[in-house]
Amino acid sequence: MKSSNSQSLRFQVEKWLAPGPTTPVHVVEFSRTHFGRRRYVCVETAQPAGLRALFFFRHDDGCWYVFPPAADRSKMAANGCVM
Repeated sequence: MKSSNSQSLRFQVEKWLAPGPTTPVHVVEFSRTHFGRRRYVCVETAQPAGLRALFFFRHDDGCWYVFPPAADRSKMAANGCVM
């Protein structure tokens, strides 16, 4: 069983964007997906190499991931959306 903390939005942002203690992190967009109406957040941080941003998607189990839920992915693919 996964720890709910290991799939929290904060944990995922730290894992994927690795901001430092003085590196600000900004939520630049948040809404719901067109398919499935699930929450998503776009988070951005400035690194020496430039800006880095990722989208995080909330799944039905309450965990956050960098990929949309499977049901949304299949609907997106069926409608010709690029992932």
